[in-house]
Amino acid sequence: MFARLGRWCHDHKVLVPVAWLVTLILLGGVLSGIGTVTKTDFDLPDVESKTAGNILQDNFGGFGSGFGGRIVFHGRGDLRDRSVNAPLQKFLESVDKIDLTADRVDDVRVTSPFAPGGSRQISKDGTIAYAMVEFPPEFSMEDVQEVKKQIEERIPEGDTEVLLGGQMFAEQSVPNSEVLGLAFAMVILLLAFGSVLAMGLPIGVALFGIGAGTILAGFLSHLVSPPDFASALGMMIGLGVGIDYALFIVTRFRENLHRGHSIRDSTGIAIDTAGRAVLFAGTTVVISLLGMVIMGMSFVTGLAVNAAAVVAATMAASLTLLPALMALAGPRLEVTRWRGLVAAGFVAVSLVSVGVKAPSVAFVSLALAVLTILVSFLARPLRGEVPRRAPRPLRETFAYKWSRAIQHHPWRSAVGGTLVLIVLAIPLFGMHLGFSDEGNFPKNTETRQAYDLLAKGFGPGSNGPLIVTAMLPKDAKADELLGVAAALRADPGVASVSPPVLSGLDLAGSSAADVTPTEEQMRAFLESQLAANPRPKAVLFQVVPKTSPQDQATTRLVHRLRDDVLPAATKGTSIDASVGGFVAVAVDFSDYIAARLPFFLAAVLGLSFVLLMVVFRSLLVPLKAVVMNLLSIGAAYGVVVAVFQWGWGRSLIGLDEAVPIASFVPMMMFAILFGLSMDY
Repeated sequence: MFARLGRWCHDHKVLVPVAWLVTLILLGGVLSGIGTVTKTDFDLPDVESKTAGNILQDNFGGFGSGFGGRIVFHGRGDLRDRSVNAPLQKFLESVDKIDLTADRVDDVRVTSPFAPGGSRQISKDGTIAYAMVEFPPEFSMEDVQEVKKQIEERIPEGDTEVLLGGQMFAEQSVPNSEVLGLAFAMVILLLAFGSVLAMGLPIGVALFGIGAGTILAGFLSHLVSPPDFASALGMMIGLGVGIDYALFIVTRFRENLHRGHSIRDSTGIAIDTAGRAVLFAGTTVVISLLGMVIMGMSFVTGLAVNAAAVVAATMAASLTLLPALMALAGPRLEVTRWRGLVAAGFVAVSLVSVGVKAPSVAFVSLALAVLTILVSFLARPLRGEVPRRAPRPLRETFAYKWSRAIQHHPWRSAVGGTLVLIVLAIPLFGMHLGFSDEGNFPKNTETRQAYDLLAKGFGPGSNGPLIVTAMLPKDAKADELLGVAAALRADPGVASVSPPVLSGLDLAGSSAADVTPTEEQMRAFLESQLAANPRPKAVLFQVVPKTSPQDQATTRLVHRLRDDVLPAATKGTSIDASVGGFVAVAVDFSDYIAARLPFFLAAVLGLSFVLLMVVFRSLLVPLKAVVMNLLSIGAAYGVVVAVFQWGWGRSLIGLDEAVPIASFVPMMMFAILFGLSMDY
């Protein structure tokens, strides 16, 4: 079947590329009309942080949930001085009045440090202050960026530095890693093939596959909403597998030509051998990626379906489009002219320049590539062929000698390789799952500077406050709520706790976070609320940890509050408190992923074992493959921990400091690496 497919594509070498191109244009046009659907939330199952978020949404309008940012002020003088903060107050009043649409009355809510009771948002020395800016939960990222733009236009001139910080105001930039990968792939393929056309086929097929997969994923996004970064991840995966699969097939095609086969027979044999392996490998990758559906989260399901669609489309392009293009190229795959080689070099430089954000160099390099092609029509030397080295006999190649050396010493090689992999995997046992935040931005960015100012003025925990919420019974007493606040304050990991804030009241400008948290003021503030609303439905406390959001001590604090502090404080009452906020969401997400990861691993390993057993009709071959892949993936995990979490050699990849391992990265790495390694 595979040989017939290869020969059919050869016989229809014009029809197949045209069909691919027309299909991409038509489906791309349809997709541009209906659009794609993405999501920015994690959509956790029934975990405690979700319960806290629901209480905030239902009883406090979503405000207090952390969906917003901060405006940070850094003054040379004392910001508590009326003469200093008067223009800043007017600025915040104008921000509070921002309304994007007429049907939303209160698009933006600002909690000012200069309003009555706002002293807690001004540092002790008076040089740093911050205002809370919160948005309704239905706000899109486009809405947030529009608000950010309007805030920047309103910033007053003066000696006070004004910075926009927080999660929602963070600088967003599209990663350029795919462009860099494409540039390095061009160089590697040129060195491997020695032919510009042979280099271009794998890259072209990979780009076609990525395009088709991205369009397919766009249609599927209406069924399973992927996260907003899924397309970038799909492109990186598609580029890797597309080049890998096409390289496999093109190499076999050229070997067949060297052995004297015709172009038609070479195409059929390449698809029958390498193409068969590509189908098996691609199917394994798709199975591995779709195995993430077992995690039971729409966020992860959307990510898995998006990546699997790109891999499936890339695999289809390798098995149909590539043989047609090889047939069109024919013997020209073995010919490289100086103009093509020089132009390819300039294109690679241009791609690298785009990746490192040097647009002027990229433009000049691309212009030189075009100029090289044009000049070649006048300059005969540029049209000349690059001399090719005669292929070395098989037994003289490094690959042949290495394989024979391994085969002559199998036990020594197996034990040595296993020990190396085990040593590399050792850091795995110190892996700390979490999420990067504004503290991981480069130090020269506004987001990072605002983060550092808040940590300097209010302590590291101020960048990740926890929100404790609870539904209240009708007979809730003030002493019970004050007891909860006292218990929270008594924990050694807590820096400060706000007074209880009750639902049903308009607390804009005088929220609990603005009141100095002494016991007397807590009681007075609470009693004033109860007088205005004797039967509140819910309560919230803002808890500021002593440690930063990414510190493992903060994670332990979240668990301690849930397991020990709050149950003891609410014992004998009808109050059932929940810990929420961005940090608590990250903790719950990490815990949930870690708990379900073994089921995912078991499913992928089991399905792959069965697939290998059916293909090879052996138990030893799939067992060896599973063990080998577990060792290699464990080593990959260890290297990731050592570089990103421990910071070993981080300067080589442009990191200022160590960062946590994102909770979904081990899962994604397993699905991708396990699937990719199976073709070997």
